[in-house]
Amino acid sequence: MNAMPSKPVLTTGEVASILKVAARTVSKWIDSGRLEGYRIPGSRDRRVRREALDTFIASHGLNALAETAPSAGTRVLVVDADTATAELLAGAIRSETGHAVDSARTAFEAGVALARAAPAWVVVDAAIGMAEVTGLTAWIRATAPGTRLVVTGHAFTPQDESTLRQAGAPTILRKPFTLRTVLQMLAPRSAMAV
Repeated sequence: MNAMPSKPVLTTGEVASILKVAARTVSKWIDSGRLEGYRIPGSRDRRVRREALDTFIASHGLNALAETAPSAGTRVLVVDADTATAELLAGAIRSETGHAVDSARTAFEAGVALARAAPAWVVVDAAIGMAEVTGLTAWIRATAPGTRLVVTGHAFTPQDESTLRQAGAPTILRKPFTLRTVLQMLAPRSAMAV
């Protein structure tokens, strides 16, 4: 299990990344007693000791799954002209999933962040401008075709949607949407049932 973090105590997000489930699932396992963990006093946050996770993995036959887990988790880039909204979404993704999250306000900043960190996911708000979103989408498809892309916005015309799809945006998410919707998109495709 050399790919797993070597810390003695892990967050629910880190455990979720290792086991390829949502952080909320890990919290439910802790609360129901299926996974030994504890709540930080005065907080809703939970932690899992390394030994307890190792026992859980062994008792459920999850060694192969844990060995393939990335040590740093998935990286996500949130692009939104509204810094407060970007930071709110980034913080929620970070705390609920354990993913590493960066944010950018413009297509240029997004390009710099993409070149520096190569995120697995990019969530971009159309408020930065349709031309910028379309250009960024096309650039991502040309330079990092494996990157998953979600475009969000309040209103898209049929022409906007067509242009975005032609540029390579597979997922268009209309506002208002719930945080749960975004978190479910970022969850691993094969959620484990334990």
